[in-house]
Order: sequence, then structure tokens, then C-alpha cells
Amino acid sequence: MNPAADTALPYPSGWFCLAPSHELAAGAVLTRALAGEDVVLYRTVPGTAHAVRPHCPHLGAHLGVGGTVEGQNLLCPFHRFAFAPDGTCVSAPGSLPPRARLAHLPVRERNGMLFVWYGHEGAKPGWELPDELGTAVPTSWWTRDVATHPQEVIENIVDYRHLAALHGASAREVAPPEIQGPFLRLHLSFGVERHPRAERLFAGTRQEVLLGGLGILLTRLPLPRFGLLFHLWSLPTPTGPWESRLRCAASCTVTDRRRFPGPGILRTPLTGIAAHAVRRAAVELLEQDIPIWNHKRYEPHPRLARGDETISRFRRWARQFYPDGGWS
Repeated sequence: MNPAADTALPYPSGWFCLAPSHELAAGAVLTRALAGEDVVLYRTVPGTAHAVRPHCPHLGAHLGVGGTVEGQNLLCPFHRFAFAPDGTCVSAPGSLPPRARLAHLPVRERNGMLFVWYGHEGAKPGWELPDELGTAVPTSWWTRDVATHPQEVIENIVDYRHLAALHGASAREVAPPEIQGPFLRLHLSFGVERHPRAERLFAGTRQEVLLGGLGILLTRLPLPRFGLLFHLWSLPTPTGPWESRLRCAASCTVTDRRRFPGPGILRTPLTGIAAHAVRRAAVELLEQDIPIWNHKRYEPHPRLARGDETISRFRRWARQFYPDGGWS
């Protein structure tokens, strides 16, 4: 058990990925955990995704256990009461529908991902997903449950000192970090000294990192020599106290079609293979971090060393996602 698990720490507010879009087909129903509670995702037959609290307001059946979709409506498995996309009960077989409503959660579908908002005491979204996510859709996914908090996962990107000690890599800031409300942008140059092939591949490249709250970490990895641009997502979602579901995803797009002539149908398999390779390389690093996360203690007042200034900046920025600016 993680030694921090017995410490009462709040969940951060923000947008969290509960599923890739492809896992929620039209007419499908899924149950996912968010901040210690179940969330039921469903997609109407026309194709719109919704997120609701899990229990039917009639007699409390769990809508994610046997619930179905008919047209626009979500049907309870217990009595087949039907709930419209606005949450209103619109039919009850054998009687008039009661004045009942499902509690909906804010959901956004972007980049082939389903994001659901978690707010303290049900607070509405305080910000929207950034336009900088672009249109890239991941083609390679990996998921793992870890005994840690989302902030620990996101903080990893600014803990430059651990890169050399644990991963045989290095990072330096090529421009100062930029903070704009819930977004933090880093401009980095990475080195991977223990892996000469990767070092040659990424030598001289500049990576841009976008943090969107404590649930979204997007790294853009350009390879101009090959006319390629990779997007690598790290998406931790809090599922319980000091428990998170971590998703890693990657996409690859062609930025210079002169290097990839011919019809797009030929480029798609190549970029898919490339995205899978980059995602696997990222997961190899994450799998070195996970044993540390699963057993480390969170230090709210760390004794930082010279060179750790970005960690301090990150901690101050992260306070906005907690009630009353605590505990980061």
C-alpha cells in the first residue's frame, strides 16, 4: 500500500479522461470511476456522448449494470424507465413518468477522448479544454491502475533531476515556463544518453509540453528530419484515494508530405506503426516510475535542491485545483 493512502487529501478539480471515444460505440453504456464514485457514460444512437450519476432516481438501480440505450434515451434495467438527454424521465411502462431527473456531469469529446469534469461539491467547469489540443487523435493506447495521485504523475515532467537518475535521460528548458490560468506550458529539449539510437533520433529537437489541470499532459515531439509530428498524452484520472487510472496514448501525423509521397491510405499504416513505437517507448519509462509512485510518500513541503525551481513553480500553479488552494 502506498504510505500516502491513509492521508486525507482532496481530489483535484479539472477535466479527466474516462475513456477513448472508440470504447463507447453508439448505443453503448460504460461505467468508469472518478474521484471515488462511479460515472455512467452512454452514447445515444445518433452519436452524442453523455455522463450521468450511476443510480436511477426511482428505486436506485445502477444504470451501468444492464442499462441500455434506445434512440436518444437511457433506460434503467430495473423498471425500464427512460431518461432523455437532459436527464428528464420521459416514460415509465405502465404509468405516467415520475417527476425525476438524472444528474448529468459535464462531458467533452475531443481528440478521440471522453473527458468528464470533476468539481468540488459539484462545482461547474471553471475552464474549458484548450484549443491547443488540436485535432490529432491517438491511435495507440495503454492503461494501468497505479497507487498514486494525479499530481504525482503530472509533476514527473518538471522533476528533471529524476530523469538522469532513473531513466538515463535529461531535459533542459529552452524557454521559460508559461502559466495562463489552468494551463502550464513547458519548452524542453530532451536527451536520452543511455539510448544512443533514440539520442540520434531526437537530437536537437524541441518538445512543447502542455499541462491542462492535473489530468492532461500533452507532449508534442517533432521530427522535422522525417517530416513527422508525434503527440504523446499522459492522462491520469483519480479513481479513489491515492488511486489513479493512468492512460498513455500517442498519435503521429505527417508534416512534410514530400517525404511520404503517394495516397494517404499508404501513410496511415506507417504513422500508426510509428505512433505505437513512440507510445511503447514512453511506457517503458512510465514502468520505471510506477514502482516509485506506488510506494513513495507525498512531501507537501519538500526540501528542494538547486535546479528544482520548476517544481516550486509547478506546486504553486497546482494549488488552484484544490479547495481553498490547499495542499500542493
